[in-house]
Order: sequence, then C-alpha cells, then structure tokens
Amino acid sequence: MNHPSELKYARTHEWVRIEGDLVVTGISDHAQDALGDLVYVEAPEVGQQVTAGEQAGVVESVKTASDIHAPVSGTVVEINPALEDDPDFVNDEPYGKGWIYKIKPDNLADVEKLLSSSEYEAGL
Repeated sequence: MNHPSELKYARTHEWVRIEGDLVVTGISDHAQDALGDLVYVEAPEVGQQVTAGEQAGVVESVKTASDIHAPVSGTVVEINPALEDDPDFVNDEPYGKGWIYKIKPDNLADVEKLLSSSEYEAGL
C-alpha cells in the first residue's frame, strides 16, 4: 500500500493535504483497495459545514458502500467535479486526481491531531 509520508490520515481511512489555508481530502490507498472498483462518489455540498469524525459523504463500489468521514471540522469549499464522470480516479490516483473535496478548516492546527503515515499503517 502507498501512504505518502507528507499526508496525514484519519483512523476512518481519509487522508489530508494542506494547500494554503485549505485541507484537501480523499480516501486512502488502503481504503480504495479494500472497496474495489468505485462506481459512485457522493461528496458533501459546497458550503456544507462538516464536523471531524462525522459522515460527510459516501463512496460506492461494485462490492459495497462506505461512508466518508470529515477528517477536520470546517466548511466545504470545493468538490472534485471529475469524480462525477470518473469515480475510478479514486482507485487509480487516490492522492492525485482522486481527491474528493476541500475544506476551509475551522482550525488548521487540527490537522496535526491526525495520524502520520507510519501511525496509520500501524493501525491497519
């Protein structure tokens, strides 16, 4: 599994990357592999308030559906429009073209409460 060390991870299998004052998030390589081929991604709405640890969306695969949880609290400012037509970007490039949404966090420092790649991998 590929879990880049520059990212932070939630125990619920989401990853985050800080871009300026925003947090980009998606699901980890481990999560996409466990789910199998994704057929649908339901991201939160732009403007929606999300709370760390609570459901913010859903990913559906040919095998199952799984909740996406918010890794930090804040306001959704952008969703990945490419996933509407090509949800398989999450399988092919979970840390690149497969990002799901961006959050303007209530407190950017909350990212530091998430797991490092080694801590995340130790919990798998």
